This record gives sequence, structure tokens and C-alpha cells, in this order.
Amino acid sequence: MNITKESIDALNAVVKVAITADDYQSKVEEILQDYRKKADIPGFRKGHVPMGMVKKQYGKSIMIDEINKMLQESLNKYLTEEKLDILGNPLPRIDENFSWDAKDFTFEFELGLAPQFEVDLSAKKKITQYNIVAEDNLIDKEVENLRSRYGKVQAKDEVAAGMNVTGTFFNEEKAIEKKSTVNLEDLKGKANLKKFIGAKVGDEIQLKTKGLFADSHKLMGALGLSNEEIQGLQIDLKFTVEEITEIELADLNQELFDKLFGEGNIATVEELRAKIKEDAESQFKTQSEQQLLNGVTEYLVANTKFDLPAEFLKKWLATAGETPISEEKAAEEFEKSEKGLRYQLIESKIMTSNGITLDYEELKSYAIGFIKSQMAQYGNLNPEEKELEEIAGRVLSNQEEAKRLQEQLTSKKLLDFYKENITFKQKELSYEAFVKEVYK
Repeated sequence: MNITKESIDALNAVVKVAITADDYQSKVEEILQDYRKKADIPGFRKGHVPMGMVKKQYGKSIMIDEINKMLQESLNKYLTEEKLDILGNPLPRIDENFSWDAKDFTFEFELGLAPQFEVDLSAKKKITQYNIVAEDNLIDKEVENLRSRYGKVQAKDEVAAGMNVTGTFFNEEKAIEKKSTVNLEDLKGKANLKKFIGAKVGDEIQLKTKGLFADSHKLMGALGLSNEEIQGLQIDLKFTVEEITEIELADLNQELFDKLFGEGNIATVEELRAKIKEDAESQFKTQSEQQLLNGVTEYLVANTKFDLPAEFLKKWLATAGETPISEEKAAEEFEKSEKGLRYQLIESKIMTSNGITLDYEELKSYAIGFIKSQMAQYGNLNPEEKELEEIAGRVLSNQEEAKRLQEQLTSKKLLDFYKENITFKQKELSYEAFVKEVYK
């Protein structure tokens, strides 16, 4: 067997694999002898079937199987030994004159080679690192929410501002008949609020879907419809009042503090507000760090220039799936995936050049930390190490879960690296301002 590589350019090459009869014949003969021993053909005793008959019946298919197996093994070994960094998989070239009736064969494979490039982390245009702070108005709202959640529900005879009204929404044309609770603070505009004020149990209120709620998601929940179904929905609704309630806010006392954070952990309103601020900013940090990673990714993709073997990758995409796709569809898929592929190459380059690695023990430790935080949410603050080890083992035995955690840990390691090696522009702002600036 002889394997050679012909370079087309820096990103494309062709590998030729020449296989002669001497490479496969002895193995084929060995398999045929085994077939002869086991063959059960009418008219012949088992193990005494003429070899000529065995060869005629099975020889070609065994030869083809053996050559294909040899071809795959030798090609993989060659790519590994030559340390060829390829994209996608080798693509076999079609030879119109190829015939399995020959004794010697030559196979050709097209390769798409990974580009060579350098990554510059000295950002000329500074990437913004956001520090999101919980301002007083957000803390005020959360205090109010907590007092409301642990408050007492009182039935009322007549609707007034700030109350909750339970009733049934009805529209015959769209077959809507949905019992829901409306918080008057969720309504949009004074006109809608005015329709509810003063209403009593049994009253019918005429409403319109357009402009009913300040948040469209509230309309989805109230009517039991999907996001697609409420888009552009403009119909009349009848709402029949069935129950009117008001929540008497819980007092800010030790009893409430203990319910919220455990006995004796919080003793004053100031400590409560500080805890709310801490928890909120911890959640905000997750979002700001994701935004920072996104910002670095966008910067690196835009500012790290290299070519890709585009035509090869389009051909590979056309045949890579279970069902082949057209050239046009493959070109579309390449366009969609090009940005992601570029970042994968950049990410791999950064990790290789800077010794950023990830082993199983690190992944298991990360999984255990994730499991502990999940268990803490359900009140299990001190799980046993043996239990954590067992759960982590089960989680990591699931390929999808293991991949998800591996991607998360890789992103964390890269973000830590970026923080140490890139100078960012710092910006402190409220969560509301962050959402407006980042998500427009």
C-alpha cells in the first residue's frame, strides 16, 4: 500500500491511496477458508464445499469489505501520523472508470485543511465589561413582591386599584373561554383600568385584546393562547367577574425574615435590602459575563482574518448529513455556520497556544458544584460527598449532559483567560439600562 499527498494550495489537498492485490489477498483467502468451513450448501457436506464455488459466491463482496476496511484504517492512520489538521471529513473523488473487477486500486480523497493564523488579544476598540448594580427602585419592588407573596389574601365586594380580579374571558368566534386572574397593575392605560374599578362579582366587562395589557405575555397567559396566536390579535372580549381579592402585605418583621432566609440569618430591614441587593447582583453578574463573552467572541471573529476552504466545506456539507442536500442548500448552510466555525478555530487556537486544558476530574468537580447549587435551591444545603459523586457520575454518563457541562466549563475557562489578557472598558449601570443598551 502506498499513500501520498498532493497539495493544491494552503487550504486544499488530495490524498491518494494505492492498494495492490498483495495488500488484501491473504486476508480475503483467510476469510474465504473460514466461510468454506461454515458454509451449508445443499448437495455438499459441511466443510467440503469446493473453494471455487465459495469464491464465486462470496469472493467479490469479501474483497470489497476488506479493501474498504483497510482503506479507512490506513487513511485515518496517515492523517494522524502526518498531523494533518483537517476540517470536515475526507471526501472521496468519483472515478467514472472505476471497477471492482481489477486487482489493483487507487482511491483519491479531497481534504480541507485548517488555516494557519495568529490571534491578537490587544483590542484596538475596547470591549465593554458591564457591572450591573441593583438600584433602590429595584430593591423596593422586590421588597414589595416578597411582602405580597407572604401576605394575606382578603375577599372584597368591589374592585379598587391594586386588587386582583378573577373571572372568565370569553370570545365565541375564537372559541376562547378561559378563567384567569387579572392584576389591575398589569393593565395598560387608564381606560382599561376604569372599566374594572367599581365592578362587583357577576358583572360583565367589555374589553378589547389590543392594548389590554402592558406586557403581551400577560395576554398569552390570560387567554391561554400561544405567542403566534396573539400576534396582531384584535378581538372583543367579555370578562365575567367571579372573585375580587386584595393582598394585605406581610409586615417586615422577624417572622417574615426567618421564612425568607432561615431562622436568625436576617434581623433588620437594612439587612434584608442588602441581601436582596447581593442576590440580584449575583444573578446580574451571570448575564453581564455572558455578554462579555459574546462581546469578545464578536471581536475575535471580526478581527482575526484567515481564509477557509469554502468550496470544499460546501461540498462536504452537501453529503455530511443522513440525506444529501443540493449545492444551493449546502451554500446556505455554510453561510449560516461560517461564523461559528471561525470562532471554533479561534477558540481552539487560543486554548492550544495558552495551555488551556480540560480533564475529566475538572469536569466532574464542575458538575458537582452545579449539582450542589441545584440541590440548595430545594433546601438541601449539606448533601453528602458520596451522594454528589454518584449523581455527578450519572450526569456525566449522559453524553448530551456531559457535552453541555463541558461547553460551560470551557466558556468559563476562556472567560477567565480573557479577563486576565484583555483590557476592557468598564461601565456601571442599572439592570434596566443594561437591557436597553445591550438588547436594544
